Amino acid sequence: MTEQTLNEPIDAPQERSRGFSRYQSILVALLALVQFTIIIDFMIMSPLGAIIMPALTISPAQFGAAVSAYAFSAGISGILAAGFADRFDRKRLLLFFYAGFTLGTALCALAPNYHVLLTGRIVTGLFSGVIGSVVLAIVTDLFPLQLRGRVMGFVQTAFAASQVLGIPAGLFLSNHWNWHVTFGALVGLSIAGMAAVLLLMQPVDGHLSLKQDKNALRHLIATVAEPRYWLAFSVTTLLATGGYMLMPFGSAYTVHNLGIDIVHLPTIYLVSGLFSIFIGPLVGRLSDTFGKFPTFAFGTAMSVVMVLIYTHLGQVSLTVVIVVNVLLFVGIFSRMIPSQALISAIPDASQRGSFSAVGASLQQLSGGLGSVLAAALIAEDANGSLLHFDRLGYVVVTTAVISLVLMYFVQRPIAAKSGKRVI
Repeated sequence: MTEQTLNEPIDAPQERSRGFSRYQSILVALLALVQFTIIIDFMIMSPLGAIIMPALTISPAQFGAAVSAYAFSAGISGILAAGFADRFDRKRLLLFFYAGFTLGTALCALAPNYHVLLTGRIVTGLFSGVIGSVVLAIVTDLFPLQLRGRVMGFVQTAFAASQVLGIPAGLFLSNHWNWHVTFGALVGLSIAGMAAVLLLMQPVDGHLSLKQDKNALRHLIATVAEPRYWLAFSVTTLLATGGYMLMPFGSAYTVHNLGIDIVHLPTIYLVSGLFSIFIGPLVGRLSDTFGKFPTFAFGTAMSVVMVLIYTHLGQVSLTVVIVVNVLLFVGIFSRMIPSQALISAIPDASQRGSFSAVGASLQQLSGGLGSVLAAALIAEDANGSLLHFDRLGYVVVTTAVISLVLMYFVQRPIAAKSGKRVI
C-alpha cells in the first residue's frame, strides 16, 4: 500500500480490505504506545498521592488541585489548538505535542516542591490534551470506517495495559526508590515513543490539499457552529461525564464499602486489566462485523446492569468484586470503542483535526465536571464508608440511556450515506 493511498479520504475505493497492511499494523502499535504513555501519566497521580503528599508536605486539597489542573488545562488546550489542528501534517503535530508532554512530565520528575509539581501537571495537561485528538484524526484519515472499530479496539488496549503494567510498575519504582523515578521512567518511555513515531510513521498530510479556512479562529468557529456536529459533541460530553463519576472513588468504595483489604487492590487492577487487554480488540472486531451502533447498544445495556449492581453491592468476596469489575469493563469498552469509531465518521475531511480537538476538550472538561458532581453527591461516614454511592449509579445510568438515544440519531445519516441499515 502506497503512502498516497494511506492519505486518501476514508471512503477511498482502494481501501476495502478487512485486514491490516504491514505499515498499518506498525501504525496501530505506534498509536497504542503513544496512548499508553498519556494514560499512564494521567492515571499514576492518584496511586502516588499517598507517597507524594508526605514527601512534598502538601495537603489533600493541594494534591487535588494538582490532579484537576491537568484535566482543566487539557480541556482548555483542546479548544485553543482546534483552529490549527487541520493546518499541519498530523505526524509533525503529534511530535510537537508529544515533546511538550514529555517536557511537562520531566518537570514532574524533577519537582522539588509543590509549585514545580503543579506547573509540571499544567504543562503536561496542555500538551497531552491535544494528543488524543491527533491520534483520532490520524486513525480517521488512514483507516476506512469498516476497519476503525478494530483499530480503536487495539488503541484502547493502552488503558488496560496501563492497569496491568503501568500502575504496578510505577508503584514498584516509587516504593523501591522514590516517586521522582516513576516520572523519570515515563520520560524515558516517551522519548522512545517519539523516536519510534519519527522513524516509522509516514507523513499524514492528505488533508492539507483540501479546501479549508486559513484563519484559525474562523476554522474553530466553523467547526463548533456546524449543527451536524452538535449531537456528536453531546454524546461525547455525556459519555465522559458518566464515566468519570465512578472512577475517582472506586478504590475508596472497594475498601470501605465492599470490605476488600487494601492489599488486594492491585489484584483487582491486575485481573481486570488483563481481561481488558483481550476485551478491547474483541469488541473492536465485533463492532466492525455486527455493526457499531448495535455494539454500542449492547454496551449500554451491559453498563446499565453492571453499574446498578456495582453501586448497590454490600460487603462481598474478592472474587465477586473482580467478576463485577471485569463485566463492567466489558460494558465500558463496548460503548467507548464503537462510539469513537462512529463519531469519527461525522466530520468533513477538512475539519477532522478541529472536530477531534473540540471533542477531546469536551471529554476533559466534562470529565472534570463529572468528578465535581460525584463529590457533591456522596458523603463519608465516620468509619470511612461512602454514603449515597447508589445515587452516582442512577446518574450514570441516566446519562447512559440518554447517550444511547442520541447515538441512534448520530449514526442514522452515517448509515444512510453508506447505504446500510447498520454500520
